[in-house]
Amino acid sequence: MMREIPMIVFVTLATMASQLLVKNGVNTIAARAPDLKGMQWLMAAVLSPSIIAAVMIQGVGFLVWVVVVSRMKLGVAFAISGAFFYLFIALASWLIYGEKLSVLQWGGLAMISIGVVLMVADSY
Repeated sequence: MMREIPMIVFVTLATMASQLLVKNGVNTIAARAPDLKGMQWLMAAVLSPSIIAAVMIQGVGFLVWVVVVSRMKLGVAFAISGAFFYLFIALASWLIYGEKLSVLQWGGLAMISIGVVLMVADSY
């Protein structure tokens, strides 16, 4: 399982990057054309370079994820990815967008991470 951890981290970072790119894409659309609605908004989103890049990155991450779940239990792999994702996205949102979490929210992230450690420890 130790060989799969770097792949899980890669998938998690790819997912995070794609989510941040989607956020950037829709923010850019809103700033450039705040009145877009319906199909016009959807076309702007589909043609957004940020969103196109997000889909491509997510596609590569999916291919790596297929390898991961072929080698280990899905529940364990997903828990590890989820724990990394929650921590990485909270940090990235803080660094990039200035979003802050409360002490209680950070405590929740710590509890999730502890739960993942317990799941992984039981897999050996």
